[in-house]
Amino acid sequence: MTLPSLTARVYRDHSHGSEIARVSLDYEGRFLRRKVLVTDDGQALLVDLTQTISLDHDGVLVLEDGREIRVVAAPEDLLEVTGDDLVRIAWHVGNRHTPCQIEPDRLLIQRDHVIRDMLGKIGATTREVMEPFTPEGGAYGQGRTHGHAH
Repeated sequence: MTLPSLTARVYRDHSHGSEIARVSLDYEGRFLRRKVLVTDDGQALLVDLTQTISLDHDGVLVLEDGREIRVVAAPEDLLEVTGDDLVRIAWHVGNRHTPCQIEPDRLLIQRDHVIRDMLGKIGATTREVMEPFTPEGGAYGQGRTHGHAH
């Protein structure tokens, strides 16, 4: 097996200006510790971080020589959620621990027929869309939240 030509060992949430490539990843793909990725221009990239983290849209993976690979949220299958009482709808989405991108006039969530049915019963309107997904992170500064263990 040939080793990847690039190796990133550090992640930062902002750039210092030496971007050489981009890697487009969906929401699930941006949660990693050690994995071989392929940049948008076809270069192999070994990501080898000290711990599993959630990479943010516009964050950077730093190569051993200081050059950077920008992380981009790739378009994916989502549900756009709208309704007259968006605050109440958002509460129901959050109560089910569903990752949610919150915007002034809509919510974006991953496609799920059970959640879609529940939303319809409380008066929400849903529409299938294909867009980048950048949901809210955890309230305790830990990125994604998984369950109730603190």
